[in-house]
Amino acid sequence: MALLRLWTEGLILAVLAWSVSPGVSQDSAVGSGRRRGVAEEIVRKESHPVLSRKKREWIWNSLYVEEEKPAPIPYKIGQLKSSQRVEVKRFKIEGEGADGIFSVDLKGDLFVSKSLDREEKSAYHLTARMYDGNNKLIEDSGDFVVQVTDINDNRPVFPKTYNGSIMERSTIGTKVIEVRATDADDPTTANGELRYSLTPDGDLSAFEIDSITGMISCKVSTLDRETKSQYVAVVRAQDMRGMASGSTATTSVTVSVTDTNDNIASFTSRTYELQVREDHELNARIGTLKLEDRDQIQNKEPVFSLPADNKIFYVELGPSKDGILMLGQALDYETRNSYSFSLQVRENLRNLRFPADNVATAVTSAQVNVKVLDVDEPPVFSLPTYTFNVPEERLVNNVGTVSARDPDKAGKSIRYSILDKDCPIAINPITGQMSTLRTLDRELESVHMFQVKAREEPSGLESFVKVNIVVEDVNDNEPELDVDEIFVCENDAAKTVIGTLRATDKDDQPASFSFILASPSSNFSIRDFGNNTADVLVEQGPFNLDDPRDYSVDVSISDGGRPVQTSVTKLAIKACRCDARRIPTHCKAVAQKMGVSVHVLIAILLCILTILVIVILFVMKKRYHKDSLAAMKNSGEIHEQLVTYDEEGGGEMDTNGYDVSILTSAFHEGSLLRHPDCLPHPSLYAMVQKSQPLPRQHQVQPASACKGDMAAMIEVKKHDADHDREGFPYDTLHIYGYEGPESIAGSLSSLGSSSSGGSDSDYDFLSDWGPRFRTLAELYGVDESYYYR
Repeated sequence: MALLRLWTEGLILAVLAWSVSPGVSQDSAVGSGRRRGVAEEIVRKESHPVLSRKKREWIWNSLYVEEEKPAPIPYKIGQLKSSQRVEVKRFKIEGEGADGIFSVDLKGDLFVSKSLDREEKSAYHLTARMYDGNNKLIEDSGDFVVQVTDINDNRPVFPKTYNGSIMERSTIGTKVIEVRATDADDPTTANGELRYSLTPDGDLSAFEIDSITGMISCKVSTLDRETKSQYVAVVRAQDMRGMASGSTATTSVTVSVTDTNDNIASFTSRTYELQVREDHELNARIGTLKLEDRDQIQNKEPVFSLPADNKIFYVELGPSKDGILMLGQALDYETRNSYSFSLQVRENLRNLRFPADNVATAVTSAQVNVKVLDVDEPPVFSLPTYTFNVPEERLVNNVGTVSARDPDKAGKSIRYSILDKDCPIAINPITGQMSTLRTLDRELESVHMFQVKAREEPSGLESFVKVNIVVEDVNDNEPELDVDEIFVCENDAAKTVIGTLRATDKDDQPASFSFILASPSSNFSIRDFGNNTADVLVEQGPFNLDDPRDYSVDVSISDGGRPVQTSVTKLAIKACRCDARRIPTHCKAVAQKMGVSVHVLIAILLCILTILVIVILFVMKKRYHKDSLAAMKNSGEIHEQLVTYDEEGGGEMDTNGYDVSILTSAFHEGSLLRHPDCLPHPSLYAMVQKSQPLPRQHQVQPASACKGDMAAMIEVKKHDADHDREGFPYDTLHIYGYEGPESIAGSLSSLGSSSSGGSDSDYDFLSDWGPRFRTLAELYGVDESYYYR
């Protein structure tokens, strides 16, 4: 090695010397430069011998392991070899499975120590190194792979059951569904190659399957859902390319036959008998015409045909695709009580390459008989709506006549009435002739609408009809002046137009307005153009704002109608100071005037008269009432007067409104205290009992008192007041009948004083209240001598 190295270095130096020798050409210099670069490269490589690439010396045999092979003891699968002629003392492997599955001995023999499964792992990647006896690396790492060979140890598997569908009467070869099984074995070998077939366990009559793809298709063209709506096929998958030694798996495939419209609708009966009332509602169901159709409801498409001259009935499809006979026109039992016609049905068939299954047995024509039933019907008006014209402002006795009849053969009588109670139209209940109750005003309401009721006697059946009364226009409204504000300038010359007049009319008739002055005017004139307008012109001036007079003209307007209506309107004209362009700069104020129509004045006068009549009647009633009280006062009969007291009483001042002189005189005369049949007794108004009792020897029990004249009169008056609900009460003091338990005055009511017996009330304390209560003390006080004899 040393000699070789020395030789190499000498060769390099010789090359370098040759490359730099003098006398060479430029190309030679370039060449020498290249040679020098090669030499330098050689030296660099020699100086770094570790980086030089060495050729691999490993010699591999094919390494394979059969899966699922038992390995109770490790077995040899191959040997690691190298082309180098050195004595190898040791091998080392690293990588997948090097720590328990694979091992190598000193000879390089590779062993497997456990059973392998290709479906878990099909290849193991390992690395080998080779060392000499001095444990020096002879051959660097070399990669190799141990392949696990497949065996047929897995069965095919179907992931699910399958459901497919196909329309009935489909053509041969129509695809239904594709089935697919899986096999865990190597698909590149026969172990994993599957073949499909249909087993006899399923239905083989209508379908077939592609052995490689697993596509199921139809092999007949006569599928009929009405005959058989579902097929179940059993599919078998087998590996080993379908050889008998292969493993198998099966699954069921359910194929549903879907419906199409391939059957003709058929009547269930050749004759249909139906009944209908003559008052049956239009466009309403009369009866059902049953059909038989084996197709599913969404595919049924029956089409009905009626005779061309039939306008009374028509047929619609019902929810179940049966025929529904409907009423198209009103029925009348008295006109026709039965109908009979022929009804046809056909089917809109689709996808038919062969005749329908029931083409020979289908009933496509039926006879329909409809019997009309008589009912008691309400009256029928001759028209659905009545319209009459009535001139305004006139009473019309014959506006028009509404007419209704009993549609039944009985021909019962009809009574008419108007539902609207405020309707200005009246109707004859027997003839139906209408008339106006009052004059109509088109300007207030141009059309009156109401309903007339026709009632059948005696059944009470009713019908109603709408009536329109159109109010015809009459020229009964005066024309009204329509003009903007008019002003005149101080310096306006004669014939100056200061405004334009127009008019309006509430009447509906076309008007031809004409304008004139109703009274002569020295300052203004009107020029009528004959086209419903007129101008106001200045006749003479001048005009002055300081003039206290107001300027105006009376304009007379005629509408040219029949009869002619005329109105007169006072038109105010302002006086203004204007500039050169006749634009007012300052105007004189004009007093506002209001015009009131004659109808408004009449209404105001009627209101005033009504108020005056009410006031006069009220005054007369008050005077009559006062005269009645005065007559009662002047009569010889003693009674209590009607007095209005304040809420809290007037005290002694109440004597001004309550005349006690009669009672006082009667008291002093003793007429109230004596009676031929009675002993003397205390006053009828009060029997005073002293607060301090008299000595026992002076007390005498009074004789039994009987009622005197005053007592009898009070009893009668009290009875009348209690039982006369519409008369004024004679005793108004009863509102003070209870003044509270704390009042020492007690009650002032005389309703309880009718008895002639003794009273527990003591009114002597009134004498202690002063001179203002002296009158009451004298009235209600009693002399003590009446108690003693």
